[in-house]
Amino acid sequence: MLNKISEKISGKWMFVIGVVLIYLIVALIDFDLAKKSWEEFVFLFKKIIPTLVLVFALMFFFNFFLDVKKISRLAGKSAGAKGWLIAVVAGVLSSGPVYMWYPLLADLKEKGMADGLMAAFLYSRAIKIPQMPMLVYYFGMPFTIVLTFYMFLFSIVNGVLVDKLLDFYTLFRNKRKA
Repeated sequence: MLNKISEKISGKWMFVIGVVLIYLIVALIDFDLAKKSWEEFVFLFKKIIPTLVLVFALMFFFNFFLDVKKISRLAGKSAGAKGWLIAVVAGVLSSGPVYMWYPLLADLKEKGMADGLMAAFLYSRAIKIPQMPMLVYYFGMPFTIVLTFYMFLFSIVNGVLVDKLLDFYTLFRNKRKA
């Protein structure tokens, strides 16, 4: 019976149902803890709403103005140096919690964005422009320049490695199937 129900409900909804069930169980055991947990969730949700709106606005923009061919040209496997530069600079300029960018990246991946460029975007998010003055203050200008350069460089190296590893994985998986 449960098997048939779980087949009809997608994994996303199963997760939501699981979380609600956990909240209910915790509420039965310790209502104050469940209440505090719910209040923390609401506080966090209010905090991430601006970033969520930004990400969905960008998703709308990409869906409305960019077609699959253009995304493939700018961020596909054959994007070249321009694609890497766009991915890394976009990662540096992005703000908010990283998990808020996952829906946009998933949408771009469906349209042809290369895995390596997504990895470079995510890696380069560690470069935070608003924190540069504090980094310079505590560690000095030479350290800040070298660290930023290496983070920029290794975001590209990380992206290339992700592409190569996924290509190897795909090749290995296809050989096992054959």
